[in-house]
Amino acid sequence: MKINLEKAVRLQTFKGWGTSACWWAQSVSDEKTQKELAELLYGDGGLKLNIYRYNIGAGFDEELNRVENPWRKTESFMLYDRETEERSWDFSRDKNAVSVMKKCLDTGNVDTLILFCNSPHYSLCASGQASGSLLPHTCNLPKMNYKKFVGYVLDVTQHFLDEGFPVNYISPINEPQWKWGGAHVWQEGCHYELCEVIEIYRLFAEEILRRKMPVFLYGPESGAMLEDTPDYLKALTEDELIMKVLPVFAYHSYHADERPEDRYEFKEKLVKPHPELRFDMSEWCELPNMSHTKNFKGALITARIIGQDIVYGGAESWTTWVAANNIHIKEDGFDYSDAILSGNVDFTEWTVNERFYGVAHYTKHIPVGSVPLDFGFRPSIDNNDFNVFAFETPSGEKVLVCVNEGAENEIEICGDYNTTSIIMSTQDVKEETVFEGKFKSKINVPENSIITVTVKE
Repeated sequence: MKINLEKAVRLQTFKGWGTSACWWAQSVSDEKTQKELAELLYGDGGLKLNIYRYNIGAGFDEELNRVENPWRKTESFMLYDRETEERSWDFSRDKNAVSVMKKCLDTGNVDTLILFCNSPHYSLCASGQASGSLLPHTCNLPKMNYKKFVGYVLDVTQHFLDEGFPVNYISPINEPQWKWGGAHVWQEGCHYELCEVIEIYRLFAEEILRRKMPVFLYGPESGAMLEDTPDYLKALTEDELIMKVLPVFAYHSYHADERPEDRYEFKEKLVKPHPELRFDMSEWCELPNMSHTKNFKGALITARIIGQDIVYGGAESWTTWVAANNIHIKEDGFDYSDAILSGNVDFTEWTVNERFYGVAHYTKHIPVGSVPLDFGFRPSIDNNDFNVFAFETPSGEKVLVCVNEGAENEIEICGDYNTTSIIMSTQDVKEETVFEGKFKSKINVPENSIITVTVKE
């Protein structure tokens, strides 16, 4: 493959990389481990992420709760007495997650802090649970509690602001189109119809403006790039009040791992007609997850999706679903955690997964302010094994990330450069510098490998 970077089209300015603290951070009680994880994820010696998503917990009633996994429910700052129906605050709760967030902020690299909700507080929900309505595809938040939900989220936000946390965005709704609830529940979640999404966002906009809070709305965290997502975008952008405080349209790129065409369509139909908006890909993990944590295939898939979401889908930031998930051993004896790290229930044991390196090949070399470059290559459903993504950094370096899920291949970089560095990861080696020296135009890309190539003039 010949690549002419000088003739490439410059695309959007990239805003950065992130992950979510949901739900692992609440399980990390050891301060030494908290510091290690903060450095690994956000420190200069780690992934150097800059976007942090903190989950405002919906809490749970021990008697009514149906979510068994402690990593799928969250302690809330709000206390509720069912007998008196009185609510009170205790901001000493969720202390582990708050402590982890502080340590990540202390790295100095976080410039975007997002508070998001999977569900309203359980006491505001029709079912009395934060895991969805008793009927699937039914909103669990009664209309009479809309304003109470707004107050709950903004009061928590104000607390964090008062404590010195630099909150930028509030994302009150997560994946509204999915059923949540019903006979089988597994985590916090709440379904919303389109009209309900808009009404709730309007109430948030009104109250943010009334309180003169220095925060913006974010979302609506649609669970797919297409399907219902164009309807959300249309309805939100047609509402003048909402648009006063909604500068970012956030979505998830699930369920399209083998369809690069979905990203072309998303960019043409949603991104290009709305230059006034920032488009953030705020959640992705491999679904269904077929890659165990020691299988480099997970890193390859992750790296492919990152590049395609940014270059072909127009994402201005890219955030993995969670930094860590709990260990999930299947019959073959392997751990099928879908995150970049995995740990046991109290995080006294944890590991770095192969998927970590699919992220590292981008985040360690492509800083905030970089610009993706379109040099004309287009993968397809039938030709998706070899992908190359190009970027220009703020300092003028050209960076290529090559993701090869097939047989050995080669790229040829056209142009006049002075130096080349090549870093490679495979099943057997991780982030190994395999070349550093004078400009090298022809570069071999081994089978089942990720290489990051940096060229300088």
